[in-house]
Amino acid sequence: MSKEVDAVLLENALFSLDELAFSCHVSREWIIERVQWGLLLRDDLTGTDPDAWQFDSRSLLRVKRIIRVERDFEGNPELAGLVADLLEEIESLRTRLHTSGLTED
Repeated sequence: MSKEVDAVLLENALFSLDELAFSCHVSREWIIERVQWGLLLRDDLTGTDPDAWQFDSRSLLRVKRIIRVERDFEGNPELAGLVADLLEEIESLRTRLHTSGLTED
């Protein structure tokens, strides 16, 4: 028995505030607080209307990481943001190693 899975490449996808909140199972207010604390989006966008904010797929992954750290480790939002920063940096370094032909071993 074979199963087909429909998937959408999210690399270039943009999400509104409501779409991001819905996708991550959090409230609009939860996202807005993390933006105001500088954990999501660029600083130059935080003063604009939240309904105008656009989030990319990296933001989606970042929100999911922050949620996990806050939930699983009872971390505060700032700590969760720092953990997300470190995980993103590790991924970036691994990608650079891979594209340089070097291995992690």
